[in-house]
Amino acid sequence: MTTNTSSPCRDQQFASDNYAGICPEALAAMNEANSGSAVAYGDDEWTHRAADAFRALFGADGEVFFVFNGTAANSLALASLCQSYHSVICASSAHVETDECGAPEFFSNGSKLLVAPADDGKLTPQAIRTLATSRSDIHFPKPRVVTITQPTETGQVYTVEEIKAISAVCHELGLKLHMDGARFAHACAALDCAPADISWKAGIDVLCFGGTKNGMAVGEAIIYFDRALAADFDYRCKQAGQLASKMRFLSAPWIGLIESGAWLRNAAHGNACAERLAQQVADLPGLSLKFEVQANSVFLEAPAEVLDALRARGWRFYTFIGGSARFMFAWDTREECVDTLANDLRDIVLNETAALA
Repeated sequence: MTTNTSSPCRDQQFASDNYAGICPEALAAMNEANSGSAVAYGDDEWTHRAADAFRALFGADGEVFFVFNGTAANSLALASLCQSYHSVICASSAHVETDECGAPEFFSNGSKLLVAPADDGKLTPQAIRTLATSRSDIHFPKPRVVTITQPTETGQVYTVEEIKAISAVCHELGLKLHMDGARFAHACAALDCAPADISWKAGIDVLCFGGTKNGMAVGEAIIYFDRALAADFDYRCKQAGQLASKMRFLSAPWIGLIESGAWLRNAAHGNACAERLAQQVADLPGLSLKFEVQANSVFLEAPAEVLDALRARGWRFYTFIGGSARFMFAWDTREECVDTLANDLRDIVLNETAALA
């Protein structure tokens, strides 16, 4: 078996964009905030400035909260929109359904997730309508919220028109619309649109804007475009252990990301690296893209022996969605490392698999 363990790119892996470090702009802002003392629990200049930066970015006077991670952001936001007897409609592959250990149900005191089949991870207006109107008797948890992931867990991006169509159905049926935007910046970069265009202008009520996957060490922002929906949300954060005492270290990095424009540059770079890999392996026999590359992920379908050989060369990746190998690209991805991965794939497919035949 051919090996290439001497490659300088073995220190960079693409199993998850969580592997990336802190981008310079976020780190510089955190370092700047680490000067002297500041009022605790979010009543500091850095947190106020970060919230104002979000309001300026979206052109909306929303309520902004900062929490440690995406599970907390999604779960607390959904809980704030529900009573325990309500239900939340989501796609079958949604993170809230598959990867949050029951946290949405836990923090809402039992609100049920109603799951719609979605091969590409996207909810459709018809799927929402079917679930929301399937039953109206008192024995069934009353539909209250729809949550969509932008981009989806399969890397597909909802267009402005698709979000508006979903929003129209939600408003018709009296449902609130939440967006899990763990990679929201990547969707903005992919669509070349303003953040407002795929959020409040399209009918989103609450957005969880991801920072961890876009250059921050830790932290997500929750934006309520309807301030009335945010009533007492600060108490939820405190009760859930998400009210940081030294809040400036959660909020200040956002200032670095937003005011410098790094939030969009980082995402655009990740997207470009995904496209770079996809183009380089598109002609390899036996390999195919399971999903169209639209953001910063590539899902490759390949024979088991190819994936085994790739692992043997030191590459890490997940195969939890339909058995395809997922590769994620972040703000710090080095193009030469993308090329190394592509070259290894080419070498395996054209040489090693031929020898096994």
